[in-house]
Amino acid sequence: MRPFLLLASRADDPAADGEYAAMLRYGGLAPERLHRVRMEAGPLPRIDLDRYAGVLVGGSPFNSADPPESKSEVQQRVEAELAPLLDEIVARDHPFLGACYGVGTLGAHQGAVIDGTYAEEIGSVEITLTDAGAADPVLAGVPRTFEAFVGHREACRTLPAHAVLLASSATCPVQMFRVREHLYATQFHPELDVEGIVTRIEVYRHAGYFPPEDAHRVEERVRRGAVTHPPTILRNFVRLFG
Repeated sequence: MRPFLLLASRADDPAADGEYAAMLRYGGLAPERLHRVRMEAGPLPRIDLDRYAGVLVGGSPFNSADPPESKSEVQQRVEAELAPLLDEIVARDHPFLGACYGVGTLGAHQGAVIDGTYAEEIGSVEITLTDAGAADPVLAGVPRTFEAFVGHREACRTLPAHAVLLASSATCPVQMFRVREHLYATQFHPELDVEGIVTRIEVYRHAGYFPPEDAHRVEERVRRGAVTHPPTILRNFVRLFG
């Protein structure tokens, strides 16, 4: 069986390694079935999509909507290298699931408006599936309403007409969408459990998501969440395309 490819861009090892471990665990994948490329660490190697059953994009401290002059050289390089790969992924409708930063990458690539209008604090929110979401096989077994972990400074404000809205929330209207048949993006994190998000709270406590002195309060808030259903999305994606 072909492996999946994880395109990661977290520079901090605890967050990066935790994300990879969570993708393995909740995707039901052995390490040899999930190849990881840390895009922030060096130039993106040539990717032969025929080698991979699907592509996963993890979360990122990068913001797609930031003005170009404010982006680091690393982010500018990653975006420039990722763009032609996304061209090929979309043209081929090659299975793709982007978590959080996936909305910024796939959404911006497809003409969505990405900005800070619907930013959400780190925590759990109630997500509601649309009728299209309830009928989508990647969301099979996920209830019409469920809790998921979020934490982002940008989100999709307006989807392009050809994208299909799959899930929404009161604080962020675009929580998940699909392009064509096999290209998915979530604003929430299907790979995160409580310990995973607690690790990220510590790693990113000085990254502007919340005042650093509030880290303990944020941790207490996420521990009160009842997040159990989002990993089903990862398992379904692997099962359908693997």
